[in-house]
Amino acid sequence: MLPPLPGWTGRAPAETLEAAAFRSGAALAHLALVKVPGVVPLASWRDRLALAAAEVCAGFSGRREGQAALRDALHPARAGDDPGPAGTILRQWSRAVARPISVPALARALNGVAAERIAQCLDTVGVTPVDQAAQVLQSVLARNPRAETAALILADAMLAKSLGRDHVLPLMSLALKVCDLRLRGDGLRLACHRAIIAGAEQAVPLATDLARAAARLQAVAPRLRARGAARAVDLFLSHNALAPIALDFMSDRAARRLCDRLADLGVVRELTGRDSFRLHGV
Repeated sequence: MLPPLPGWTGRAPAETLEAAAFRSGAALAHLALVKVPGVVPLASWRDRLALAAAEVCAGFSGRREGQAALRDALHPARAGDDPGPAGTILRQWSRAVARPISVPALARALNGVAAERIAQCLDTVGVTPVDQAAQVLQSVLARNPRAETAALILADAMLAKSLGRDHVLPLMSLALKVCDLRLRGDGLRLACHRAIIAGAEQAVPLATDLARAAARLQAVAPRLRARGAARAVDLFLSHNALAPIALDFMSDRAARRLCDRLADLGVVRELTGRDSFRLHGV
């Protein structure tokens, strides 16, 4: 449904800053094709990429949780609960991508980072969007080398804002490595350009997969008779994963039956393989 990235953008690692900038610019231009209203479920796309970025950040913190473990850490937690270190990383990313970019929204996601500091990051001036994002990354890590998650969220927020996007799109955060975060100046900018290319190579196929999944779910929606089914479909199209308890406008039994029905129809997947505490997603 969406054309793949041109093969030459990531055929081999760019050796120079100029070549990397050219390739990352092509990747970012291609990503603009994903902003098709009604085709790609953009909220679900961002939430899925947030999960991938959280896995990377968990690794930076020395944690070994994969995406399934991160989901399990966060989704059973109720409002006010402590989801643990791994769940906190995913919650930060999920909150960051859920609302339009603003200082209050990012302050809510990055608990402990002052609003004034976030505002300074979002006001960063640079020659290109990637320059601005690299400056944010370098600035945050210079103050606190262990703040990888906050630095990457703010850097991707700066990149998205500079490109005219309304929401944070995890992109550089999908592919930057620990050694990249120690770089400065042109070395860091080169790593950011390369990470954008690699991030786009993940993001574009995922958008295509989600577009197909959304079309299947929307096709069966008129056949659902449960009260609140339309609202549930909208939630599935805006989240990476949902527990039946998240459908709090339905009874527990009705929510579980609807999730099972959607799984039987093949339009959502059960993500845990468990008989209880299950999660579903498109």
